[in-house]
Amino acid sequence: MPHDVPLITTVAAALGLALVLGFAATRLRLPALVGYLVAGIMIGPATPGFVADVHLSGQLAEIGVMLLMFGVGLHFSLDDLMSVRRIALPGAIAQIVAATAMGAGVAWFWGWSLGAGIVFGLSLSVASTVVLLRALEGRGLLDTINGSIAVGWLVVEDLVMVLVLVLLPPLAGWLGGGDTTTGTPSGIDLLTTFGFTLGKVAVFALLMFVVGARVLPWILWQVARTGSRELFTLCVIAVAVGIAYAAAAVFGVSFALGAFLAGMVVGKSALSHRAATESLPLQDAFSVLFFVSVGMLFDPAMLIKEPLHVLGVVAIIMLGKTLAAFLLVLAFRYPLNTALTVSASLAQIGEFSFILAGLGVSLNLLPLEGQNLILAGALISIALNPLLFAAIEPVQTWIRSRSTLARAFERPDDPLAELPMSVESHRLTDHVLIVGYGRVGRRIGESLLGKGVPVVIAEQNRELVESLRRSGVPAVAGDAADPAVLIQAHVARARMLIIAIPDAIAARSMIDTARMLKRDIETVTRVHSEEEEAGFLKDRLGPVFMGEHELALSMTRHALDQLQTPSPQTNH
Repeated sequence: MPHDVPLITTVAAALGLALVLGFAATRLRLPALVGYLVAGIMIGPATPGFVADVHLSGQLAEIGVMLLMFGVGLHFSLDDLMSVRRIALPGAIAQIVAATAMGAGVAWFWGWSLGAGIVFGLSLSVASTVVLLRALEGRGLLDTINGSIAVGWLVVEDLVMVLVLVLLPPLAGWLGGGDTTTGTPSGIDLLTTFGFTLGKVAVFALLMFVVGARVLPWILWQVARTGSRELFTLCVIAVAVGIAYAAAAVFGVSFALGAFLAGMVVGKSALSHRAATESLPLQDAFSVLFFVSVGMLFDPAMLIKEPLHVLGVVAIIMLGKTLAAFLLVLAFRYPLNTALTVSASLAQIGEFSFILAGLGVSLNLLPLEGQNLILAGALISIALNPLLFAAIEPVQTWIRSRSTLARAFERPDDPLAELPMSVESHRLTDHVLIVGYGRVGRRIGESLLGKGVPVVIAEQNRELVESLRRSGVPAVAGDAADPAVLIQAHVARARMLIIAIPDAIAARSMIDTARMLKRDIETVTRVHSEEEEAGFLKDRLGPVFMGEHELALSMTRHALDQLQTPSPQTNH
């Protein structure tokens, strides 16, 4: 057996140790990502014992970046972003500016250069896609308006970081990095380089959205028609890695941007769902290698040598950035629950921070100390993020128990929090109150309105409430778990309360409030699991409906109807 097998040794050690420590992290109710990073630290050069090949792990990490960004592009939905654009777009940009300013200010205090401060601050401003999505999904918040705002906010952050990755290399010399032997470029040289870089990106993007949008789906269809699953998986991976490499080799664009645009183009095809499913295992495996390789770059001695620096970084991520997001959401007149959920979701940093820090070090902009501090901040913030989510309910209860503070946060003077005086009284008596006007609530509301049934909507998405009011549908903006919102929606005079949001805890609170104000009100609730269904039925909280059950019943009814109809062959 050959002994010179560094690639196999590195992969085996990385995946094996990541499995053990990732499992241990999940048992401790921490994200598995923490285990992957610790695995990297253990096989890195800064710790005793076995040391993996840092150069090879770096190349494996590049593949991980490609597949990670391909997945982000694949799931990127412009429609979802547009639905929350009024809060996600300005909110994310304002929060990035605030966090970058805090990071740059601390870096300046430490005596770092302007370029180092900007890269450092930007790295602290963007949350981890992996951590955020898994946190929301694990708590059943992904399909709620709070989840939509958090994801939309994150998408804007990701797009800004993609732009930063493109623009940072040509700006490195001006910021004090790059090749120090060439000196600082002049203004004309800078503009020329800047324009040339943007031109190459524009040409690449144009080719992807014009040519690639036609060619890539056609290739996927041709491969899919062979019926070979492994060929289809190979095709998807080849598209992701091949286009990312071509983007870097031909257009000088980063691997990340090339893979992201490839994912966006494939995501528009009819086979996007299958592409995501088939590529997920390999994407997950290389993503693990990416996080392990990042951990290998971390020097744990930083925690002992510079504890105050580490605390400062963690404070920016978990206090400064979180508080900025919290205040920004409230400034857009969204409910307290939304502000707490979005701010908790963003109170960590991850993969984009690592990519940007690595680029900053390679461009001689960011010192190695900065990269270590970013890694330390990521480890600690990811590990503590579940605690912030667990604190949402107690903090919300504490704030609402203090009426003066609650009034300041909940903005009672909000015109969308009350029904207009112009709504006729007959439309607010024996009506159906629908909580949540997403994919499920919208279908229910449109059907009832089509039958002439009076309907009132309670919805957290302010843009949607404004749209409903323009179309003549009475709607109230706010979190219906707050009794004030149900009162404004005239629940005391409603005939029925339909809760169409996938939040069992909030639904229980709404039913309690509704029955307190009107004892005989009929309630209909949407649930997402058999456990939730059993709990609601046991506590006699009214009829409940679960998606899988209703889908099975509808398909069964259709099948029975078809079986009862004589087939054409029987007639002959």
